[in-house]
Amino acid sequence: MKQYKAIADYYDAEYAGLPMLDQDVPFFLSHLPKRRQNVLELAAGTARAAIPIAQSGHRVVAVDYAADMLAIAEQKRDSVGLTNRELTLLHRDVLKLNLNEKFDHVCIFFNTFYNFTTLDEQDRFLQVARRHLKPTGKLWMDIYNPDLELLSKKHLQQIDPAIFYVPSLDRSVQRDTELVQDHANQVQHVTFHYRWFDADAVEQHEQVKFNLTWLMPRELQLLLERNGFQITRLYGDYDGSAMTGDSPRIISVSRLRR
Repeated sequence: MKQYKAIADYYDAEYAGLPMLDQDVPFFLSHLPKRRQNVLELAAGTARAAIPIAQSGHRVVAVDYAADMLAIAEQKRDSVGLTNRELTLLHRDVLKLNLNEKFDHVCIFFNTFYNFTTLDEQDRFLQVARRHLKPTGKLWMDIYNPDLELLSKKHLQQIDPAIFYVPSLDRSVQRDTELVQDHANQVQHVTFHYRWFDADAVEQHEQVKFNLTWLMPRELQLLLERNGFQITRLYGDYDGSAMTGDSPRIISVSRLRR
């Protein structure tokens, strides 16, 4: 498996302004009780979600395997005045995680669950989530609803073009995406193509390659049930609408099966 390994300096600038990233955390927070909750975020990246959750008064433990992403997360956390007690950042493999602690909520945002492309990895992830949930706790997963028309095309190039500015590098970067579908294994081979001009006006190129899977709503339900969860709510978008075939998102809230 080629796991997603972002260019850390690009990450926040690359996704700034994406509408869903202005909506997912407020929607999650609207489902939390007003009293202080203990929240475990898995695959937290640069703490884009973890910081506002902690700023809302909840205790957050955020875990990621990428040290460079967590270094940025630490700088961001400290710059907004959060303490390590309010937001703990851990450099760990989420598939092997055992903190010997139970949380009110375990969450994974921004399609990140699709980075776990095999059934073994998905089961291991969900068992980690199960291990860290209180008996009354909730598992929150937010993934996109697969676009069947997109999936039907074997090879797509130069899709989702974007231009973003990276302040730390004083660099404007152009990115487009290439997809190759492996339907037999339910895997997308993804390549991000980056292009920019250096100080001498020479064009430079960089690539990030990784794999993603996809899940249909029934597949997600079966996967959760086989790992001891039961879906209690299933949303199709951040407006709280019910999941339908045309919904852009699959947002599931699950509890441990009794």
